[in-house]
Amino acid sequence: MDTSTLRPVAADEFAISRLLHAARALVWQAWTEPNHLKRWWGPHGFDIPQCDMDVRVGGAYRVVMRSADGVDFSLTGEFREVKPIERLVMTMDCTEHPPAWHDLVRANRAPGDDNPAGVMTLTATFDNLGEATQLSIRTRFESAAIRDALLKMGMLDGWSQSLERLDTLVVHESGAADRHILVNRLIDAPRERVFAAWTDPAQVVQWWGPRGFRTTSASMDVREGGVWRFTLQGPDATIYRHKLVYDAVLAPERLVYEHCDDVPDGPIHFRSTVSFAEHGDKTYLSLFMLFPTAARRDQMVRDMGTIKDGNQSLDLLQEFLARA
Repeated sequence: MDTSTLRPVAADEFAISRLLHAARALVWQAWTEPNHLKRWWGPHGFDIPQCDMDVRVGGAYRVVMRSADGVDFSLTGEFREVKPIERLVMTMDCTEHPPAWHDLVRANRAPGDDNPAGVMTLTATFDNLGEATQLSIRTRFESAAIRDALLKMGMLDGWSQSLERLDTLVVHESGAADRHILVNRLIDAPRERVFAAWTDPAQVVQWWGPRGFRTTSASMDVREGGVWRFTLQGPDATIYRHKLVYDAVLAPERLVYEHCDDVPDGPIHFRSTVSFAEHGDKTYLSLFMLFPTAARRDQMVRDMGTIKDGNQSLDLLQEFLARA
């Protein structure tokens, strides 16, 4: 993993990282080709009527974001470093943003102070995880006060929404649009606490599964190649035996596992990737389930209620953490 994702965040920096469920080359393409970037850049409800990019060292770009009420927020800058599919460094200048936005950055700004946010420098790194990409974004500001002002204005939520849109786009472009289920949730607990609740058998049995079900763990070995065997008992006392085989365990950031019935030669139902991203003092949790075929995905949704059950499990996780 790129060590830049491991450095402490300085007082004049903002950092955010997300696991994106597509290969690195596709994520790079979505970031550097105007027709792709226009489909995800900006928070929910924003459109991009204009996007011009000359992705080379010294090349310029201009992106116009338009809010749902028709207000334009134009962003300009240049590319300082371009290392294809690995690293991108670019400046960000918000001078063309509306005056009301600048007033929020610095109240009572002096006449002629048309860009109190200054020129920011954004570094995006794309870490190759095979079928997935760890995207890490760091933005440096001219002062800690500017960073804090933008955080107060909702920068963290804005970037989170943009990356949700980016993940949806790259999953679609990867050809997995009809084979996956993606559930995101902002959990009101620190990342280490959420990861522990997902991997400690004594805690998992207190929330895992849909409402009305009871979970019993037979064994839980959370390591690469390890197996978790458990049973779910339904409201009608029916017993369902399950087995998870861990393909990757990176505490407290990510889990990858195959989900199948705990019977001899039981079929693999789907592959799950669970990512835990810091969101201030909360955790942005992403549960991505990829099925072998679209028909299998549709069957699991129709016959097993997989989407409903996944959402209920995350509801129960939040409730467990709130009372723990």
